[in-house]
Amino acid sequence: MTPVELPREELERMIFFEEACQRAESDHDKDPTDAQVLTRWGGALLELAHFRNGSDAVDMIERAVNKFDAALKINPRKHDALWCLGNALTSQGFLFREQSKAEEYFDRAKSCFQRALNEEPTNEIYKKALEMTDKAPGLHAELQRQLAEQELEQKKVRMPQSSAGSTTEASVSSEWFYDISGWICFAGIALSWAMLQREQN
Repeated sequence: MTPVELPREELERMIFFEEACQRAESDHDKDPTDAQVLTRWGGALLELAHFRNGSDAVDMIERAVNKFDAALKINPRKHDALWCLGNALTSQGFLFREQSKAEEYFDRAKSCFQRALNEEPTNEIYKKALEMTDKAPGLHAELQRQLAEQELEQKKVRMPQSSAGSTTEASVSSEWFYDISGWICFAGIALSWAMLQREQN
């Protein structure tokens, strides 16, 4: 979705987090050892991933993970960075079709949420995140089932057009890939945003 297609509130939200990224980058230049700045930077990147599709969203999530990792190298017990990293890893898990690969990320996310909860045992947000991560493999399996059904439908649509030549087929296949890529990104990110919004409300 391009900026001109966004509702006004969403556009303002996107601009806010773009500016937050710029401020965090500037603050980081002044003090590279500030774990809170790195956490804010990663959080803003993770929010901005919500406004991206396909490879752009994947890259944005990866950049967020790098910021959280950097913050935790400075302060391994920083619970909000652990929580944010858990959200990012959960999102990454949904980017993989292979169940085993996805579960590697879900397990890492669960470890982050557990470590965050260990630091703040009464934090209800961390408790809920831990519970939601237990449901991630089932949600992933359902998503993959829906993707498989959609892929089958796409193949049925392409079959009558096979006589039109390989160029048309390659074009359709490419379009399908990017549509699915965007869907996978959004599905993973949506789980993270549900947690983020619950904290803000």
